[in-house]
Order: sequence, then structure tokens, then C-alpha cells
Amino acid sequence: MSAYDVVVVGSANVDLVASTPRLPQPGETVLGTHVAEHPGGKGLNQAVAAARTGCTVAMLGTVGDDDAGRYLRSVAADNGVDTTRLTITDTAPTGRAVITVDEHGENTIVVVPGANAAASFDGFPTATVVLAQLEIPVAVVVAAFQAARAAGSTTVLNPAPVPATGLPAALLALCDVVVPNQHEIGLLGGVDRLLEHGVGAVIVTRGASGVNVTERSGSSWDVAAVPVDPIDTTGAGDAFCGALASRLAAGVDVRDAVRYAAAAGALATTAAGAVPSLPTDASITRLLGA
Repeated sequence: MSAYDVVVVGSANVDLVASTPRLPQPGETVLGTHVAEHPGGKGLNQAVAAARTGCTVAMLGTVGDDDAGRYLRSVAADNGVDTTRLTITDTAPTGRAVITVDEHGENTIVVVPGANAAASFDGFPTATVVLAQLEIPVAVVVAAFQAARAAGSTTVLNPAPVPATGLPAALLALCDVVVPNQHEIGLLGGVDRLLEHGVGAVIVTRGASGVNVTERSGSSWDVAAVPVDPIDTTGAGDAFCGALASRLAAGVDVRDAVRYAAAAGALATTAAGAVPSLPTDASITRLLGA
């Protein structure tokens, strides 16, 4: 039996979120209406998202030896995430993200990795699912997925942000599931390329257009978006990934897992911020039953 349902390998940041009527064009200054700080980082977001659905979660990553790092560790722990392997470094500050959100909920994000760039892999407890993103060094994700495969875990990669050089074939060959959004899949060379490199299933999130799933077996199908009134799309993809990993760890059928994850992602757009918007199992189940 695995020690955890889900182990998340990823980043932890403090998000500075500025709200404005519209996103600025290059070289343009616009006036904002509100500014706030929230806990974030794709790793932390996805770990909390999985934990809020009721599964057991541990996180592997690195924060700085500063107030921001202590804050993020407490947020993770308060949400039931095991932070034993969320290490502390004194060589770099805790990561930051600068986020602009317009009145339609669309956003732009700049991530400054900080301590996330110092993340390393020295093993972790066994898990049914290992989930990772790319706000930490790719080599760390490769090492984690190699260990996960050796332990019989299911590997799920959210390939964001996509490296300028693309994803190495060695990493793709270790992925059971890859979850890009509609922009990232183009940068990755398309669904067929990922499948050709050994990925078991590609799940493309497309916002209001729903989700497309293509499996290496040749099966391809869609899941419709769950209608909501969006306020802020920050964290929606992370809610999707965390909820998906949770359901896969529970042994749920892939179609039902994607449907559940789509509802989680939709709910995350109805509140501001990343971690503050992540839904519970009760709210996801209620939305699906509506």
C-alpha cells in the first residue's frame, strides 16, 4: 500500500495579483483596481487542490529561509499537505509570481523561480500518483518520475511553463499522463508527437471549450466545460490537475476523473487567487450534481 495517494513535485510561490479592467499591451501602462498577495506556485496549488478533495498528499520542493517560505509551508500544512520534504534553502528567496487579471478573469503571469530553482530530488515516500510541473528544474522532474516508475506509481505531468527547448524525449517516455492547456499543446508539437514519445494519454484543457482526451490506444473524446461565471482564471489549471491526480489515485475511471477535474477547474475560476479558489470535494460533487 502506498504511503500517500498523491506526491506533488513542484514549486511554491507567493503570488502578487493585480486586477485591472483589461490586460496591458506591450509598452502600455494601465491603471489597476485592486492588488493582493496569495499563496501559490503550481506545485503548492496542485498539492492543496488534491488534499482538498480528501486524499493524502505530500509535497517535494524548496522555499527560501524567509517569511514567505515559512508562510507557504504553513499554508500547505494547514491544508493537510505533508511538508516534510518541502525543504528550505538560504541561497535564494522564496519564489514569486506577478499576475495581472482582467475583468473577464483572463490573466498574464510572470514567475520568478527563486528557491524553486534550487529544488533537488533525494527520494520520496511511495505514492499511487506522482504529479509534477515545470516551475522547477526539468532534471528534478525526470529523476522523480524515474523513481515513480520504478515504484509502480502513475506519473502525471502538467508541462507548464513549456521550456524554450521543449520537453526532452526522456521525460515524455516517463509520463503516463500529460496535461497541457490549449496554448501549451502547440508549443509541445501537438498531441501526436507526445503519444509517439511514449505518453499514455494527453489531456488538453481548453477553458470554456472543455477538455479533449487522446489515449495512445487511439481513443479520443471530449468532456464539456462546466458552466460558471468566472471571476479569475488563476489556479484553474492547477485545480484541474490536483483533482485529476486525486481521482486517478482513487482508481476512478479516466472519463469520470476528467469530468470531476473539469468541475474543479471551473469552480476555481469563481473566486480570486490561486490557493483561495481551490474547491473541496463537497463543492465539486455538488456542482456535478446540479
